[in-house]
Amino acid sequence: MATDKAGEMGEMGVSLAQKMLSAVTGSVLTSLLVTPLDVVRVRLQSQAHTPTASSTPSLRTYTGIPLTQFRDLPPNLGISACCREVFWINNNAQYCVAGPTIAPIHPSDAACVVEEAERRTINSTWDGLRKIAQNEGPRTLWRGLSPTLVMAVPANVIYFAGYDWLRTAQRSPFRKTVPDAYTPLVAGATARVLAAIAVSPIEMFRTRMQAAHHTNTAAGHFRETMDGLREMVASQGVRSLWRGLTLTLWRDVPFSAIYWWGYESARNTITDMRGRSEAKHDGLEFHIGRGEDKIRRRSRSRSRENHTATLVDSFIAGAASGAVAALVTTPFDVGKTRQQVVRHMGDAAVKAIRAEDKSMPRFLLHIFQEQGLPGLFKGWAARCLKVAPACAIMISSYEVGKKMANDINERRDRRHHDG
Repeated sequence: MATDKAGEMGEMGVSLAQKMLSAVTGSVLTSLLVTPLDVVRVRLQSQAHTPTASSTPSLRTYTGIPLTQFRDLPPNLGISACCREVFWINNNAQYCVAGPTIAPIHPSDAACVVEEAERRTINSTWDGLRKIAQNEGPRTLWRGLSPTLVMAVPANVIYFAGYDWLRTAQRSPFRKTVPDAYTPLVAGATARVLAAIAVSPIEMFRTRMQAAHHTNTAAGHFRETMDGLREMVASQGVRSLWRGLTLTLWRDVPFSAIYWWGYESARNTITDMRGRSEAKHDGLEFHIGRGEDKIRRRSRSRSRENHTATLVDSFIAGAASGAVAALVTTPFDVGKTRQQVVRHMGDAAVKAIRAEDKSMPRFLLHIFQEQGLPGLFKGWAARCLKVAPACAIMISSYEVGKKMANDINERRDRRHHDG
């Protein structure tokens, strides 16, 4: 009977409901703290590539300032009061036009164009945080927080609780078929596949919402994004909501495999270091053990940890493994973002859609040929700065939550036994 109860409660005697509550708490904290970095990452990756000055032809110069062809102008110049006043382009135009067919431009007008381009172009993580806050308001940095929470809560419940079950439960298919050293890798990848499939439509909504540069009200922006999704579903079918899922899986599955393998390895190393330190302090010999003995020793050591030690150990291990996994999988993240952010820019849009409809390896090769390695790793700093603390906060909240739940369960069992 005791064995059945232990199996039902899972690792550390924590129930599935308690694991889910721990995952929800971590999800909320993580989303609040890292959403601004996610907004900057999406803007960086969805920002159109602008040819360098050396590769862009200069067709004509007014007042000493070179002007480029219409097709060479970056779309992120946007539509501003500057463009409307200087170039008399209708409000539906996608470009701030400066070309040889336009009447001669006054120097102050040209300077306005340059200023507008600089204002809207994001060059780095900090530059993005600063410019978005200045030009669109600080609240824009938390744009997409609602769908992020709606997505993060079920995704992390499936992900973390699923990982724990696949890794530790007696009925897990990996329990006896996969060596213990590789169980975190396989269990993490499998749990991520299930979570990604479940929340892919919500992530599509969030990505489109964060990528937009409009500054209208939050409610209007929400409706605009919803209308865009409805039009997409009407014209392309419900399956379009899972567009980018393949690239999402190409990013998230290796990320989760690397992350969980790195996390468990780092956590085990920290646990062993603490064990050696405690044994040395007590004048005892430290035995690392082998196989099941080593697993049981580490489990006992963690069960005796206080909440602070659990928080620090899991935070360090989560941040380190999350940063490495994020860096390695950044090219897949770039591909996923570019595929999900739908653009309508005339001929440029046709070319982009044709490229994004390619298979994942060919699409990433296209990005490499177009922009080189910097294109594949665009936004890597924002991604790592977001993922490392996000992983650290999420896993430490989850582990501490489980430990608190285990302590509550033990006290309740003692009271029941004494009674």
